[in-house]
Amino acid sequence: MTTLSVEDLAAKVPDGAQIALPPDYSGCALAAVRALIRRGVKDLRVVGVPQLGFQADLLIGAGCVASLEAAAVSLGEQGLAPRFTAAVRAGGLALKDSTCPAIHAGLQAAEKGIPFIPLRGILGSDLLKHRGDWRVIDNPYGPGGPGGEGDPIVLLPAIRPDVALFHAAKADRDGNVWIGIRRELMLMAHAAATSLVTVERIVEEDLLADDETAAGTIPALYIEAIAPAERGAWPVGLRGHYGADRAHLAHYVEEAASEEGFARYLREHVTGREAA
Repeated sequence: MTTLSVEDLAAKVPDGAQIALPPDYSGCALAAVRALIRRGVKDLRVVGVPQLGFQADLLIGAGCVASLEAAAVSLGEQGLAPRFTAAVRAGGLALKDSTCPAIHAGLQAAEKGIPFIPLRGILGSDLLKHRGDWRVIDNPYGPGGPGGEGDPIVLLPAIRPDVALFHAAKADRDGNVWIGIRRELMLMAHAAATSLVTVERIVEEDLLADDETAAGTIPALYIEAIAPAERGAWPVGLRGHYGADRAHLAHYVEEAASEEGFARYLREHVTGREAA
């Protein structure tokens, strides 16, 4: 396991990478996201697992994102994600609308090493009109037997991100990462070619040796590098450690309502001397 600084961890995400990011209620590596913006990363193809919020809005506003696939992009109680909304209205962002089950199923296909996976619940949705990469076939094991008709099912391509980027409470010296109940982070790590993780702290004990932590631990073989980052999920919070900074998020929404305000926010909190 390689332990890096946050800046060096972010440097491992190349321009044009397909990057899997968790929702605001999970482990968002905001310290690394700000480092990506400072570095000037370009043309990221972002996958929300399964939806996105503050970190995606930051990256989109900073001009780092070329395309996005997610079930939703929202700031929750704070309302719409302003820079995402502006980019969509301006036509500057390639979108792949999806659903939570579809995102999870595509990642599960990659996790299992298969090229596609069936899913039934999308049938009847308007999404099928806009997703040329989704296919509807007749179930070959349906009532009519092989080649039978009348039992349609949707095939979804595997989603294999180049990088899974997330934040967790702790890792051990061997590189095992404890995520607790946040199973979407486990799925991301299994499906992606590599995983980059920031953590609140690095502990001495083996997280896989204790039954109380082992079930919620991603083994080091799925993790390329770790960077210590205390309060690395700020301002969205980390379950069991600190809550969302609602005052800061409200300030962000106010600033990011305009290009000028967003640029000011970046100078103050991301790229400038006052950046966290």
